[in-house]
Amino acid sequence: MRDLLTDPLCREEDLGSPIPDTDFGVSVCLPKWRHVIGYEEKDPEVVRHFRSGYPRFCCPPAIGALFEAAEKELAEAGERCLVFPRESHARRCLEFLARQLGEIVGRVVVWREEGFGVAVFPGRVYDTARKFWRFCGEVVSTRQAVSALNGSSATEDQAKGRVASRVICERLAGLSGQEPEDVFLFPSGMAANFAVHRMITALRPGCRTVQLDFPYVDVLKLQEVFGSGVHFLPLRSQDEYEGVFRPLLKTEALAGVFAEAPSNPLLRCVDLPVVRAMMDAEQSEVPLVVDDTIASVVNVNAFRFADVVTTSLTKAFSGVGDVLAGCVILNRTSRFHAAFSAFLASEADHELWSGDAVALEANSRDFEQRVRVMSGNASALVEFLGSHPLVQQVCYAERDGGVGYESIRRDGGGYGGLFSFVLKDAEKVSPGYFDRLKVSKGPSLGTNCTLACPYTLLAHYDELEWAESCGVSRFLIRVSAGLEPMSDLVGRFDCFE
Repeated sequence: MRDLLTDPLCREEDLGSPIPDTDFGVSVCLPKWRHVIGYEEKDPEVVRHFRSGYPRFCCPPAIGALFEAAEKELAEAGERCLVFPRESHARRCLEFLARQLGEIVGRVVVWREEGFGVAVFPGRVYDTARKFWRFCGEVVSTRQAVSALNGSSATEDQAKGRVASRVICERLAGLSGQEPEDVFLFPSGMAANFAVHRMITALRPGCRTVQLDFPYVDVLKLQEVFGSGVHFLPLRSQDEYEGVFRPLLKTEALAGVFAEAPSNPLLRCVDLPVVRAMMDAEQSEVPLVVDDTIASVVNVNAFRFADVVTTSLTKAFSGVGDVLAGCVILNRTSRFHAAFSAFLASEADHELWSGDAVALEANSRDFEQRVRVMSGNASALVEFLGSHPLVQQVCYAERDGGVGYESIRRDGGGYGGLFSFVLKDAEKVSPGYFDRLKVSKGPSLGTNCTLACPYTLLAHYDELEWAESCGVSRFLIRVSAGLEPMSDLVGRFDCFE
């Protein structure tokens, strides 16, 4: 396999290659600025090169082949299929379609000995169904699809998967200070977020949620599309806590409050001590949900304030970038622990497929060591770029996390491997700079190799003006620092003209 630390996927001929370049890579190489735009505009001269894609957004070949097999066997003329790990996921997909379309469409079929849940529906609603696949993340993995297509589902492999899942739960519990029984694994980070959203809105039906600060795109989309809606509070100044957040707590019953620590891609962190104090004073029955994916549990202890923590295990916990997974960890000291534990235990449709569990357990054995290297490399790159005369802005938790980040940072903890930056005269120079950059280029983060992308173009191409109104430049370049030697990395980013 190509060593991406020394030979990154960044050349023209690498377009469409999985990152890492295996059947299971969850990212896809977009080596040039124009390739990102071509991907967003579905330019056939770009997308025809794709051999993979981030599984919630694209359809890796094996998953596409599984869909085709289901359609061949189950679909009637004019129908399409999506294959989910379980029947319950497929039923939720059809419920989503009914809400979006205002009519009941399709049917659910339990398929094959694996017990897949297949949503069968008219072809005209396929794009809407794929939004459920994207926003909710309850997806069949590439490994699971390959196994199904090959006709293998050995009991021994399933047993190994259960053991690996238990080890992963114990590993995460030890790092977070919770118990293994408080760790729940999911087939993606978004599936973990979706489960929490279902949980808190089921316990407080009819109530809206709150999203604090500018979050990862689909976390906000999830709250907009499901439940009773969301209050999005960018919180661009300290005054907004008293001027906007507290009045909302006083006047409306809420289902829960979501925050990232730090946020993606601006690397800010809400003032968690203030948020927690206001919630306890004004509406103590509202839970605080914090996502610590960017910093990771190695660097921060979000349980100092959060009732529940979500994490995408696809990212730094795995590192290799060949497993899609997520987790929910409950805070044992939270007043909501019993209710949350009961809900998740009764919703017994959250697990990793055995092959993914085995791979993730192996990948995560050196998680702590890797996170510290990534954090150190990110800090060095931020220092270099932050002092460069051609750089307009650098965003990093060390600079932008504020009291919120420091309030959860562990003793000796770093600031994570993710940062972003904007160049001066960005519209003119950003494409050329990005094209010259000699690191792997594609979506995702937390990979062992450094990974860069024009984040706003990828995440918000259809809403660029809105993103910029929230302080997110359309020319922002996001970087996930990897494990390359620090001096080598700094030299690669010194590619200004």
